[in-house]
Amino acid sequence: MSTTLLLARHGQTVWHTENRYAGISDVPLTDTGVAQAESLGRWAATHPVDAIWTSPLSRAVLTAAPAARALNLTPHTEPALRECDFGVVEGRTLAEFAAENPAAEEAFRADPVAHAFPGAEDPTAAATRGTTALHRIAAAHPGQRVLVVAHNTLLRLVLCRSLSIPLGEYRRVFPRLRNGAVSELRVQGGTVALLSLNVPRGEEN
Repeated sequence: MSTTLLLARHGQTVWHTENRYAGISDVPLTDTGVAQAESLGRWAATHPVDAIWTSPLSRAVLTAAPAARALNLTPHTEPALRECDFGVVEGRTLAEFAAENPAAEEAFRADPVAHAFPGAEDPTAAATRGTTALHRIAAAHPGQRVLVVAHNTLLRLVLCRSLSIPLGEYRRVFPRLRNGAVSELRVQGGTVALLSLNVPRGEEN
């Protein structure tokens, strides 16, 4: 029996408006981010959703809240869905990092997995924890549709791992997941199929 996972990126935050890496920092939603969360909630209210899971970071929890209210569901929090720790670039832009360490920035652009930021979480380990969490969630909801609210880089790594795409290609193959947009996966046993990608649900960013 298959499970449908509806993967949503959280709403816009203050740092994301400036292209700053938020990572594991708990950064609040902007007014636009709140509106994106409300739009996701309105969409969920008119589509079958049986359960909601979120990252523990507040930007994901708050993005899931309107859908939870609309569906009268209590969201589950999964620590393994947190965003990657970006080490020295937390709160900074890629341009700022390049000005300080151009060689490291160039290496990151060439292969962001082999040359992750100094002090950052190993992207391969992040892909493993995120993928394992999604399979655990799918196994807990056979035959159901589950909304999962998480983060841009983690979800892109998970998509690569699930679809047998080299992890080092995640920035090229999946340049950006839109805030509040939904990607639909069908999970059956150990097999994952991508049914839709990055579909906006209301206000776009």
